[in-house]
Amino acid sequence: MCDTCGCEGTDGVKIHEPGHTHSHDHGHGHSHSHHHHDHDHDHNHDHEHEHDHEHEHEHEHEHDNMQPHTHSHDETGDHSHSHTDQKVISLNMNILSQNNITAQMNRRFFEGRKVLCLNMVSSPGSGKTTILEKTITNLKSARKIFVIEGDQQTLLDADRIEKAGAPALQINTGSGCHLDASMIDLALKKFDIDSNSILFIENVGNLVCPAMFDLGEFKRVVVISVTEGDDKPLKYPYMFQTSHLCIINKSDLLPYVDFRVDETIKHARTINPDLEFISVSARTGEGMDRWYEWVLKQNSR
Repeated sequence: MCDTCGCEGTDGVKIHEPGHTHSHDHGHGHSHSHHHHDHDHDHNHDHEHEHDHEHEHEHEHEHDNMQPHTHSHDETGDHSHSHTDQKVISLNMNILSQNNITAQMNRRFFEGRKVLCLNMVSSPGSGKTTILEKTITNLKSARKIFVIEGDQQTLLDADRIEKAGAPALQINTGSGCHLDASMIDLALKKFDIDSNSILFIENVGNLVCPAMFDLGEFKRVVVISVTEGDDKPLKYPYMFQTSHLCIINKSDLLPYVDFRVDETIKHARTINPDLEFISVSARTGEGMDRWYEWVLKQNSR
């Protein structure tokens, strides 16, 4: 289990080659090398920990200059924390620290190849894949485009991206709720990304956990739709705080829903005053030119 966000971590992560001609079932916990250490080790997050803390077990405390003694957590005393709080905090910090180290290595790779990497995040059904399909169709003549797709299951979105005209590599996270930097690192080893190209990472549909994990992207783009409600920035502040651009999709439905664009922007800018906004309809094409212009104006550094 991922102790940072509570999901099932990276057990069962599968990375499919572009074109899906080979299905590599990596049934391991993404063995990877931490380049900042002098050793390699494997992570297998399939730990069957019995940490229910039902206080039914007994254990020994060894104290200095004292004999070990045994006591049960059934006692009337308050042992609810079991001296584990500090360990949990340290473990969470360590997971994010290691992720950030790998993210920085990914970032240096992108900078070295002059690859513009954009991390696309949203809740499920906001329209990320449709936006990417239209973007590929309209920009592939100007820049070479690559896509890393993140979903818990299926190759459906990667197939759609390839039909639109861009090489796509699918990462299936199983029960995991986000991509992390080590998954991108593994994907980059299988994906020969051209210099001076654009790499879109379509993250797992989730406005919570992906906000915590830097992937090494240049900028983060959060996509919301008018069918979701204008209180999204208030409910998921960290995602909007860490994003650079917010795309408000499905603008063609505004006459039929109770969504207030101005209120959404106001809420979001109380959290992130520098957040940019573009309102689009990926279905009709309304506003998409502004999005294309924004992408082409970005520079990886």
